[in-house]
Amino acid sequence: MTGNTQIIAIVGATGTGKTELSLDVAQALAEQGVTAEIVNADAMQLYVGMNIGTAKLPATQRRGIPHHMFDVLDVTTEAAVADYQLHARHIIEEIHSRGNIAILVGGSGLYVSSVLFDFEFPGHDDQVREDLESEYEREGIKPLFARLKELAPEAAERIDPQNSRRVIRALEVLEVTGSTASLGTLPEETRYWKPTVILGLAEDREVLVKRLDVRVERMWEEGLLDEVESLIPLGIEQGITARRAIGYAQALAQLAGEMTQEEAIAVTQSITRRYARRQVSWFKRYADIVWLPAGDPQNVREVLHRIHT
Repeated sequence: MTGNTQIIAIVGATGTGKTELSLDVAQALAEQGVTAEIVNADAMQLYVGMNIGTAKLPATQRRGIPHHMFDVLDVTTEAAVADYQLHARHIIEEIHSRGNIAILVGGSGLYVSSVLFDFEFPGHDDQVREDLESEYEREGIKPLFARLKELAPEAAERIDPQNSRRVIRALEVLEVTGSTASLGTLPEETRYWKPTVILGLAEDREVLVKRLDVRVERMWEEGLLDEVESLIPLGIEQGITARRAIGYAQALAQLAGEMTQEEAIAVTQSITRRYARRQVSWFKRYADIVWLPAGDPQNVREVLHRIHT
């Protein structure tokens, strides 16, 4: 496998050290005379100004390594994985044209899959989407999820009942195409878009839960509430995706007097734990993934070994 045509994907649950490993790998490659560039595959790190709650690495801490697909969306823009796929692949093509390696880093499973695999997205219809969103605003998510469960139980099994964006998207696809078979799933025979090495970071569940709970508390200590307050004039309350992000939705509720800080932190911790479980389940479906123990100092050597085999 030639170095300058491949993708290194570093994936796993939130809080497992993906960012740090990507930097260490890029730095180790640089010492061998190979340039690597990092491409973000975390849906919420696409947003300008959403830093603390997404654990976005500040530009000053990126060790001079080129980073892409960070801070590319305003908080009022709805994130769309099909758009992300288009832009991320274009950037990777440019990285390869410079003779460099692309390191794709993130825990948003569908975003990662959209880049790595032959992955086509089912139909879209603006009017159908608008009608479903209006229904959601009137009646809430429960009747919409009940309809999805009745019409497409297998698709419903894969979707969090509280994730209104995913539920609405599934119903839209169902109405437009008559099937949800390709929604949020990998192709039966996974074909890579480009030569790819996938490394997953694994952590003991109990250790990870404690780490994530502390991380959420630290988000508030580091000023998440102030960050969210500063995003209100920029339209985060109108942003379909941004306002529902983990931590941001709860901070908005606290600012609105709908939750105490204690409640906001507790809810965010609970949702974060559930999200981490779903991330692990998603990446376990990757047939060729190589799992590495989170935080192991030998991980960089193992990644370099995999690249050059």
